[in-house]
Formats: sequence, structure tokens, C-alpha cells
Amino acid sequence: MDKKNKKRPPRTRSIARKINFSFFFDLFWMFLFVDVLLVGFELWPWLMKLNAGEVSGEVVILRLNHIIEQPIYMAVAAVEGFFLITQLLFGSGKVRHSLKPLDEIASAAINFDEKVSGIDEEAFRRLENAIDSVDSASEKGRVQTGEKELEGLEVAVNNLIQRMRDSYLQQARFVSDASHELRTPIAVIKGYADMLDRWGKTDEKVLEESIEAIKSESEHMNHLVEQLLFLARGDTGRAKMEFTDFDLAALLHEVYDEYSMIDSAHAFSIEAAVPIPLYGDQSMIKQTARILIDNAIKYTPQGGSIAIRAQSLFAGASFSVQDSGIGISETAAPHIFERFYRADSSRARETGGTGLGLSIAKWIVDKHRGSFEIVSREELGTRITVTLPHLPHETAKPGGAGNADNTQPRQ
Repeated sequence: MDKKNKKRPPRTRSIARKINFSFFFDLFWMFLFVDVLLVGFELWPWLMKLNAGEVSGEVVILRLNHIIEQPIYMAVAAVEGFFLITQLLFGSGKVRHSLKPLDEIASAAINFDEKVSGIDEEAFRRLENAIDSVDSASEKGRVQTGEKELEGLEVAVNNLIQRMRDSYLQQARFVSDASHELRTPIAVIKGYADMLDRWGKTDEKVLEESIEAIKSESEHMNHLVEQLLFLARGDTGRAKMEFTDFDLAALLHEVYDEYSMIDSAHAFSIEAAVPIPLYGDQSMIKQTARILIDNAIKYTPQGGSIAIRAQSLFAGASFSVQDSGIGISETAAPHIFERFYRADSSRARETGGTGLGLSIAKWIVDKHRGSFEIVSREELGTRITVTLPHLPHETAKPGGAGNADNTQPRQ
């Protein structure tokens, strides 16, 4: 290689920017399409009236402004804006982090010119051209030069490209699922609003049913938005953690008392001898326990039992929630912590929930360096155990990350 090629730095910075901008604009156009579609559905009757000469253009414009200014659309726009800004600010950094091994490989290839003198310059040029021409979005896009001396580099680069593809698909799937979950309650609200407009003024039964449904779906969407924002803050390192010493057993007894009071359809029990000392974020651990109990309630028929247990361990503590519900299949168990995953999508509306609760629980437990254990048998029940290690105080300082707010999603 000549000196000019030796001094040329790796180009992953520009590659990362291109990938990030491409994904950003894909995200932007997808959000825009969804927004136009939703607003268009609600504005369509007025456009028909305009075409028929029943209303003026000014009335249609006022109606459009009224639609856009509704809290529902403002909330959707806020979530979309948050995702877009987060992607624009931090997306390149994430891609560059994934490409860091490629930087190291390129630098090593440049600096080790003397050690690979047996490989001609043309072979390296072919490798460089193969990397530049690879289609990172295609599953078939791979680096292949046919040079035996470069097989090791090809394998490393191809593995890196595959990880990039997996990361991209995961982000795209999350955005798509989030858009779908937000679109469903909006569609329900719109349907009941149309019903109100047609019959609610004269039919009291329709009026009451529509108001109750709109309130319920609005609450569901607000819940979903809170959970999405919580996970987004966690992904960007902005979620705040407040680590303190607390009694895990006392915390679980509080949760037990709460659910025994508000849910008379299930038999609750608790085994947790006080005290069980632990160091962590007390409110986050309580949130995890609530998520597991809520999940057990959803999939346990009325009259079923839900048992809460906790114990102190030599290196930490653990607690479990066991139910007598429908259980989890072997194929579904490895996926229950994935965002928006539901083992039985046909029961989604029946059981409620957003499909994000267990994802939030896993994020919290991961931040405490803990782990989950799942034991389940279909039609017999499920036991989920959380094991939390004793964290050294100096490695988990109160205050968490930066000045981010400590808002938690409601379950």
C-alpha cells in the first residue's frame, strides 16, 4: 500500500450518518403517513360536505384546526417527535458504536502493512470495494472477495453487518408496533365519536356507552404513551434511579395489602419474613412486583390463587409471583419480555394491557444486575422469580443518570 492509503482514516463516521439519516427519514415519512391517514378519516365527512356545497372552505379549515388541536393528536405528535429527535441525536452514535470493530479492523489493516506483505494491494482494494458495495439492508448483502487471505476479515465484517441488520429490524419493528398500538385506541375513539354525532344527541344509552368507551380508550392510550416514554428514556440512558437501603419484605407486604383490598376475585397469599435488606431503587422494585402481579391477574381465572414469596439469599434476595392461571407455552416463554409481545394475541383485548409491562420489568431488573427465572405449565400456572444481588453502594449511587425526571409508567 502507498502512504496515501495508509493515512486514510476509516469511514464509518460517514457511513453511520448515512444509515441514521436514512432510518430517520423512513421514520418521519411513516409517522407523517399515519398522521395524515388518521386526520383524513376524521376530516373526510367535511370534505364531502364541502364538495356538495353544504359548508364553506373556511369551515373545513376550522374543523381541521380543531382536529389537530385535540389532546389525542397532540399526544401522538409528542410521542412521534420524541422518537424522531432521539433518533436524530443519538442514532448515529449507536450505529458508530456498532461499527467500532470495523474501525479497529481497518486501522489494524493499515498499520500491519508490513506483516501482510504477502497480500498484494489489489486484494485489499477488492475488499474495500466489496465493503463499499454491500447492501446493508438486504439479507443477501455480504462481503465476498474470493481471497483466501482475507477470509477472516470477511467473516468479521459480515458478522458485524448482520448485527447491524438485526438492530435495524428490531428498531423498525418497535416503531411499527408502537404505531399500531396507538392507532387502535384512536380508531375506537373515532368510531364512538361518530356514533355520538349520529345518535348520541337523542339516545341516552348510546351517549353513556360512547362516553365510557372514549374515557376507557383515552386512559389506555395515555397509559401506553407513558410506558413508551419510560422505555425511550431507558434506551437513551435518561431514566433516573434512586438507590437506597430498604426492606424488600416490607415492600412486598405493602403490595400484598394493596391487591388484597382492590381485587376480591383472586386469593392472594404472601410468604416474606421481615426483614430482607436490599439496596436498590425501592419504587422501581415495587413497580416490578406490581407488573408481575398484574400479569398474573390477567391470566388467572376468577377464584384462582396468586402467591407472593420472598427470601434472603447469601449474595442478595429474591421474590416470586406464582399463579394458577393458563400458563405459558414453551415456544412463548423465551419471548415474553419482548416489547409488544403477547403469547395469545386473540386474548389481547380481553385481558387488556399494552404488551410493555414485562419489558419494563426486565429493564428495571437489568439495571439492578438481577435476573428472571420462569417456570410455567399450560393450564397449571406460572411462577416468575426475580433474583437481585447485593449491590455495592459505591457502584450504584443515588441520583441515577443526569437530571432526567423519575416519572414511572402506571400499570
